[in-house]
Parts: sequence; C-alpha cells; structure tokens
Amino acid sequence: MSTDPGLRRLALGTLLGAFRGEQAPAWAVDLLAEGMAGHLLFGFNIVERDQLAALTASLHAAREGVLIAIDEEGGDVTRLAHRLGSPYPGNAALGALGDPAVTRRVYRTIGAELDGLGINLNLAPTVDVNTADDNPIIGTRSFGADPLAVATHTAAAVLGLQGAGVAACAKHFPGHGATLADSHLELPTVDIDASVLRGRELPPFVAAIEAGAKSIMTAHIRVPALSGDAPATFSRAVLVDLLRRDLGFGGVVVTDALEMLGAARYAGGIPAGAVLALAAGADLLCIGADIDEQITNACADEIVAAVQDGRLPLDRLEEAVARVADLSAWTRSGARTDREEPGLGYPAALGAVRIEGTHDAAAAPLIVQLESESSIAAGRVPWGLGPHVNGTEQVRVVAGAADPEDIRARAGGRPIVVVGRNVHRLAGARALVETLATTHAVTVVEMGWPSSWRPAGARAFITTWGASHANGRAAAETLGLAA
Repeated sequence: MSTDPGLRRLALGTLLGAFRGEQAPAWAVDLLAEGMAGHLLFGFNIVERDQLAALTASLHAAREGVLIAIDEEGGDVTRLAHRLGSPYPGNAALGALGDPAVTRRVYRTIGAELDGLGINLNLAPTVDVNTADDNPIIGTRSFGADPLAVATHTAAAVLGLQGAGVAACAKHFPGHGATLADSHLELPTVDIDASVLRGRELPPFVAAIEAGAKSIMTAHIRVPALSGDAPATFSRAVLVDLLRRDLGFGGVVVTDALEMLGAARYAGGIPAGAVLALAAGADLLCIGADIDEQITNACADEIVAAVQDGRLPLDRLEEAVARVADLSAWTRSGARTDREEPGLGYPAALGAVRIEGTHDAAAAPLIVQLESESSIAAGRVPWGLGPHVNGTEQVRVVAGAADPEDIRARAGGRPIVVVGRNVHRLAGARALVETLATTHAVTVVEMGWPSSWRPAGARAFITTWGASHANGRAAAETLGLAA
C-alpha cells in the first residue's frame, strides 16, 4: 500500500499527541511541523512557569496554528499546580458556592493564566452531573447533582475560559456522572433510556453549546439505548445523530484518551480506536499520556490505511481536519476580552465550605489524615491541611490498619479532627471515626464528594467539596487553625 504524503498530513491533522519530559523531543516537534494538530501537556511536562513558557514556545515555533492543550480543571485536577495543589476550588466547590459569576471569574482567571503560558485549549470544564455518590472518576470534578445548576455553571465556565482566549472543552459527552466504574480501567455502562438522558445528562452540554463552547469531549462509556455495545466515542448515534443533529453542535469533537481501557480494549488497540472514533464523527483524537513516537505514527498510519482500504471515507477525514483548523484559527484570532484576578480562588473556596454540627475552634486538636488513592485523572497532587496549619500535630494513617487506641492515646484530652477524601468509601474509615467518637470530640473534614453517611457521635461534619490547595486553606480557616 503506497504512502500518500497528503493523506498522511490529513491523518496527522486529527492527532493530539503527548510526550514525556520538560523539553519537547525532536520527534514531537517534527510531527508538528509535518502537520500534527498539537500536543497535550501533563504534570510530567511542567516544573515551573518559565520552563513551561519556553516549552510551549518551542512547540508553537514548529508550525503556525499548533494546538497546545492541558487538563486544567482547577480543584483536584491540576497540571500547572501539580506540585502544590491548585489555588482554585474545583467545580463541586463552585457549585456549592452557587454563584455563577464567581465560576466565570475563576475560569476566566485560569484561562488568562493558560493564555499567558502559550496554552490555547483547555480540556475543561467537566460538566457531568454527578448523580452517583460513589462515582470513582468524576466526583468533585462535577458542579453538582442537579442538572440545571450544573448547566448554569457550565455556561459560566465556558464563557470565562473563552473570554480569556482559551478554547473550552466540555466533557464527557453524553455524561459520565452516573457511573460506578472508571473508564480508564474498564468500559462503564449507563443503562438509562433516552428521556432520562435528555433530562439529566444533557442539559449541561446544551448550555455549553449555547455558550459557544469550541469543543466537546467524548466519554468512553456505553449507553445501550444509544450506542449499543460500543463506547460513545465510537458511536455515530451519539456523536452525529445526537450531538451534531439533535443538539446542533458545530465545533470540534475531541475524544477522551484513546489509550484508556474503556476505548482501547474495545477497539483492539489505540490505532484501531483512532479509526473507529473518526468514523463515528470525532475530529480531534487525544491519544493519551503514556505514548511515544511509535504509537503516534502508528495512529497516523492506521488512519491512512483505513482511507485507502475504504474503512474511513476521505471526506470524513477532511471534515475533521477542517474543524480542527477552524479551532486553531479561533485561538489565533486575538479574542481576549477578560483577564485574570489573582487570589480569587481562596475566598471562593472558603465560601463553599459547609458545616453540620458544632466544632469547637478554641481547642487545639490532633489532626488525623486518612490516606487515600488518587484518581487517575487527578494524579498524585498534595492535599489535606498539612501546609495550612502551624503548630498543630498531624498524623497520617491508613483507616483499615489504624488502631483507635493508639490514636486516642496520642490525642490525650484533645479533640480529634479526621480529614479524608470520600471517607465513606475508605475501607475501615467509618468504623474508625465512629469508634473514636465514643471517647473524643470528633470533627470530620470531608474533602471529597460526600455521601449521605454522617458518623454516629461526631460533633461536626465539614464539607469542603474538594481537596485543592485552596480547599485545604479554607478547611484550616474554618477550623480556626490557619497559620
């Protein structure tokens, strides 16, 4: 099968690559020069601001119109601040605060920061309606569980980002909020009928489209009523019939990372997934984080082969490339009307804190932080009260392995503050908290997505709606422990 340089350039024009390191390897720059759409940056690409600005400048120098993307959601999912935690509350805290004007200002500030660093596409906001308390991948990334409230904040976030000149990407279509599985690891199923989907999952996406969102990201979830056995990412019924025709979206459809098992396992590999996604109606293919030159070229080669053997119509590929080019042109249009407001995130996070019960701020406590796994989307980012309190003893324990008597002995006559993320889901955590509450004044600080569980005997239950740096400081201030 012959190699067609023009066809290869078209194939590359649909790919959003990635690379390891703080400087771009030669192959990553060369592929941009050859026509690849752009690259997605991760925490492993970022050390500090000057280094990041130099990195993005080197990518832009490869070719005019390069897209440089990032997942900068604020809150728990941050790449810019992955070493310390985000100075912004995430979506759940913004939803709890309930002021769309603040949401718009926060996202405008994030957008202005990205724009100043040479990043022009933010794979945010997450607009999934989090209706499952035990959702392992969305949780505090969501504005909430009420579709209309989520829709209102979605529009504000899109307007904020794009007012700063950075393209928004509402995700994950048609809605990942009702899942109990992580699409990084498997293919979740949302078994609902069309009426539930339209009333619950879709309003935020409608709001994003009406606000002018330049892109929407697909979800690697199965919705049998629409997509049958296939992930939404590979379903024309989802991406064309529903998103394009019914909802009227004319922007760029971006895939979630094709390396995720929810997609790759179904497709039979990343390159095969690239073809299936394009055929289904996607335009910009996010390959993933753990990729290299070989995988990137394999995706381009498979797309070329699919056109040549008839699996992928040429006009579908050309349509995708044209939409990506339009997005690129918009990012270069200079449409920047809003700028940043440094420091905005901390008072917003404080305003989102909710207190149930009574906490005695006069007594210095023992702080017990419950260890928890980070989600794959968030990665390992520092969290908790650690950097925000001064002179207050803190210990870190694994709930299921902790001895209540040891903690009681360490606390002595002091009250105990238990800090955790998704405390109700941590093995042994409920029993530990309720056991401690039989002898000590216990306050629980929930920095994840709260459930209906409230520990028997606890004096207070404090919800921060996230675990960012801003949320941690807000918790410390609420407890009267801020340094």
